[in-house]
Amino acid sequence: MLLFPEQQRANNPNLCFNWFSFADNGRDRGEALSIKQMIMAMVEYHGADPSRIFVTGLSAGGAMTSVMLASYPELFAGGAIIAGLPYGSASNMPQALEAMRGAGAFSAGDLGNRVRRASNHNGPWPRISIWHGSADATVSCTNADAILAQWLAVHGLNAAPDASEQIAGHCRRAWNDAAGRPLIEDYRIANMGHGAPLATFGQDACGMAMPYMLEAGISSTRRMASSWSLLETGRERIFAPPVGNGQKATLPLPVSGASRSEALPTDPSRPEVSGKAGVEKAIHDALRAAGLIR
Repeated sequence: MLLFPEQQRANNPNLCFNWFSFADNGRDRGEALSIKQMIMAMVEYHGADPSRIFVTGLSAGGAMTSVMLASYPELFAGGAIIAGLPYGSASNMPQALEAMRGAGAFSAGDLGNRVRRASNHNGPWPRISIWHGSADATVSCTNADAILAQWLAVHGLNAAPDASEQIAGHCRRAWNDAAGRPLIEDYRIANMGHGAPLATFGQDACGMAMPYMLEAGISSTRRMASSWSLLETGRERIFAPPVGNGQKATLPLPVSGASRSEALPTDPSRPEVSGKAGVEKAIHDALRAAGLIR
């Protein structure tokens, strides 16, 4: 089951979560509370397993993932922060801009205490997956260092990883529990800019390259799902809708290079754009209008 919380333009003109707003970035208030309530509705109405809830997000969504993991650690088995920021790195827009340019000079202990003070939870703590491109010019990868330091402190783990390896030319480090299960995984994607890494060809192909969904030869989605035991024998479980005769239709797995068969509904408040360059320009114009980039 997948839940996709969506921002409202009245709350943020760029439709980004207000991870930097005090009214929205803490337990039992604002957007964090709203997302938590959505999750609990999924549990209640659809019978989701409350012990197998995970959260992930990219950019402002990554920063909001940090907020959710810190504010409601008892709710999540794990979370993945992609091109995001550590919890407590900003409480207003100017601080958010500074944090995006480079993580502040906080000690690991202070960063960990920010998470501990966000709730009265005493553990166990969620498992953490960190993903960041080394060439990210929108959110400095120093924020990934700060996220790592924050959760190493929360979990009480040493700085030295238990495992380190190269995957498709990218560095993965892991800090494990006593049973050898990763508590923290840290992926640094070589030469990738601001976005989520995709593998659009090969055995683990998943998704299509587009703005902020970047071909990197490694799929963050597949690797997260595998680490969290959400895949069956390396392939997705397919829940097919019933067809007319009561039988279930067979749904194909994603195919590299596939295109949408129909256009998405048009938002009349947005200008018409075409092609990759047009989409990227529209997104960057919106970020600049919101004061999130220069």
